[in-house]
Amino acid sequence: MAKAPASPRALPAGPVARERELVTPEGVDLKIKLAEASERAAAFLLDAAIIVGGMTALTILIFILMIGTKGRGAEPIAVVWLLGGFVARNLYFILFELTPRAATPGKRMLGLRVAARGGGRLTADAIFGRNAMRELEVFLPLSFLVANGRDVDAILSLLGVIWCAIFVFFPLFNRDRLRVGDVVAGTWVVKAPRPRLLRDMAIRQEPDAERFAFSTAQLDAYGVKELHVLEDVLRRYDPVMLAAVAGRIRTKIGWAPNPTEGDGDFLDAYYRALRGRLEGRLLFGRRRRDKHDVG
Repeated sequence: MAKAPASPRALPAGPVARERELVTPEGVDLKIKLAEASERAAAFLLDAAIIVGGMTALTILIFILMIGTKGRGAEPIAVVWLLGGFVARNLYFILFELTPRAATPGKRMLGLRVAARGGGRLTADAIFGRNAMRELEVFLPLSFLVANGRDVDAILSLLGVIWCAIFVFFPLFNRDRLRVGDVVAGTWVVKAPRPRLLRDMAIRQEPDAERFAFSTAQLDAYGVKELHVLEDVLRRYDPVMLAAVAGRIRTKIGWAPNPTEGDGDFLDAYYRALRGRLEGRLLFGRRRRDKHDVG
């Protein structure tokens, strides 16, 4: 039930042209839908508006400080303003995408999030990489566009426009609407799945503990990654997917099914037991990342 390595494959063109398949080694098909270029642009504009609002507030504060000091210490205040701009441009995106939602406020408003293209967990290195490229993709081209023509040679201005066009229009010329930062970091922006079955999982009757009594060895067959995949399967609650995953888990742990045992009940019971086992191990400082982790 490991999420990685997973192989992304394009679905046929048509109404589902923006959908991709992430098939895990256990055969679980986790379909995702890519964000459109217009959605990504709108999310960026929302984030830019938030950043501009923050910078405006900082500018007003600095202006008040300069009035209070009658212009003294202007250089340190200017340094603070420049530092604030740098933090706003870079840490804003990085910090929000490092959260479990992997999305800035602009992306959340449009139901988008960042994901790893290989199907694995989104790493901090990937987030830093994709956002470090934004300086070259967005802010450096913007500096060329707003530069005064008298201060910049005509050839440099032309090169700046070409540079800007390459990076700005790059997502329009690849099928996954990736910007250069996504290519470098191995990420893409997808529509965040809506947990429509979250309430169903919360109110679903807990399986009989005596009926599903798993041994420690059976629970230690899987780790945190497999727990996350199993949760996705239970949220979807597709009968075909339930049967396939339940069969693989039963074979893996050597479970002899009862003829009256439902696949959904079995998976629900195993999910609860596995989660309790992993949480118990975590209390003692032992975290099992996946089924290959023998620590």
